Amino acid sequence: MIPKEIFQKIRRIQIRSSHRVDELLAGSWNSAFKGRGIEFEEVRPYQPGDDVRTIDWNVTARSDQPFVKLFREEREMSVVLLVDLSRSVEFGTRSQTKRELIAEIGATLAMSATKNNDKVGVTLFTDDVEKAIPPRKGSRHILRIIRELLYCAPVGTGTDIGNAIEHLNRTCKRRNVVFLISDFFDSGFESVLKVARRRHDIIPIVVSDPLEQELPNAGLIRLRDSETGSVISIDTSSGKNRDRYKKIYRQKASARTSMFRRLKMDPIHFTTGTDIVEPLRRYFHSREQR
Repeated sequence: MIPKEIFQKIRRIQIRSSHRVDELLAGSWNSAFKGRGIEFEEVRPYQPGDDVRTIDWNVTARSDQPFVKLFREEREMSVVLLVDLSRSVEFGTRSQTKRELIAEIGATLAMSATKNNDKVGVTLFTDDVEKAIPPRKGSRHILRIIRELLYCAPVGTGTDIGNAIEHLNRTCKRRNVVFLISDFFDSGFESVLKVARRRHDIIPIVVSDPLEQELPNAGLIRLRDSETGSVISIDTSSGKNRDRYKKIYRQKASARTSMFRRLKMDPIHFTTGTDIVEPLRRYFHSREQR
């Protein structure tokens, strides 16, 4: 039996996400992912009026006449939310934690998919895979997803994105749309992400908090790494210290951006305390254009 206050919070997120989908995303989902839910069926000779982008150049070269690929549209596709629940996502200074932000993003994406008749699954991870919920449909399934996003109690504290992606590659044999949601406080996973990129349509979602990007002038403060437990003291009244902190963040963000660019991935960025509609609107619009 779910406690009343927990159920009410789950329902609030469900209702808020449903309104977002009705107003913004439902009509854009199919357009944004058009062509991602189709399977190759056969080739046939080119006919006037065929889209030249469907020409199969390998078959054309062998036969000395143009052939085009024919595709069969799948009735549905599966969406997987690959969600970071490491200790660092419990941080937040703008009316919500990163984990609460992740729950709202995940709920909105899950409801967008299910309203378009697509299955949705979730894999929750830290430095290990904490829980995997297979793709399904239905309102009760969405409620379970929201509950796990908010209240799953992970065993691990660290972040191992590479391990989570390897689990995805082992368990998801068919092509899926995968939203990788994390603050990306990790490194060394580019090669395994590159392999997964060939099989799945992966969209990185980067969540952050303003205080992670820039320190205020608040005198001497102690900072604790939520994943390792290590503590340092820093004098934030020093402009030099604040500039160094900002520089370190920007270097890490730049390295992450360069990795996504090498992998030809377009991340979506969200910050705690801000509405999630506009970043989603921009992203869906850009995918529709492509």
